[in-house]
Amino acid sequence: MSDAVATVGQDASAVFVARGLTKVYGEGATAVHALRGVDLDIVRGEFVVLLGASGSGKSTLLNILGGLDTATSGSAQWTHAGQVHELIGAGDAELTRYRREHVGFVFQFYNLIPSLTARENVALVTELAEDPMTPEDALDLVGLGERINHFVSQLSGGEQQRVAIARAIAKKPAVLLCDEPTGALDCATGIKVLQAIEHVNRELGTTTIVITHNAPIADMADRMLRLTDGRIVESHVNANKVPASSLSW
Repeated sequence: MSDAVATVGQDASAVFVARGLTKVYGEGATAVHALRGVDLDIVRGEFVVLLGASGSGKSTLLNILGGLDTATSGSAQWTHAGQVHELIGAGDAELTRYRREHVGFVFQFYNLIPSLTARENVALVTELAEDPMTPEDALDLVGLGERINHFVSQLSGGEQQRVAIARAIAKKPAVLLCDEPTGALDCATGIKVLQAIEHVNRELGTTTIVITHNAPIADMADRMLRLTDGRIVESHVNANKVPASSLSW
């Protein structure tokens, strides 16, 4: 299938519109082609799962959409409040502002500060955001209201990941980008984390993109995109999404 399968149609609800994205690391015979002409539309409030083996280009694509990396060629437009912004070629200051104000990141490893409580870890973001929710509200949203004053060392791995999600969404980002958020967790714990992400997407309408190598997780998404060798080779819309609570892997 061609890259065009990832395109749902450019309209007023489009949050991301990417065309011909390529990313090449290195030069000459040792060059690595991480992305090879990716076309992609993602609409407001959509829940998208990116599937693919290690090295397929998933993280590179997510990092470009999140302003952590830039493409070698092509375009990636981000639309907010009716304003269209080109991410490719944007300056460092503009990308920093974009990440700080509009994007929440969740990674496989939680990057929490062990000497702080759950509330204090979330407050690190809310103290810098323009119009944040309270740490209490953010932790309630991911089901950790009763653990708010516990230190990181007192929390399980799944609870720590949910603190990381609360921290990511506390600034009310338009987009939540998750790179293998269940990669370090067992199935039962991972499902609790996915339920938190599912809840954020549903309750806040946050456009959500999740990278995973676990194919069953795609069943909870509005749409699954599969990457192979830097190309989107499959796109599937779920007519009947499965709740995270029903997943297993």
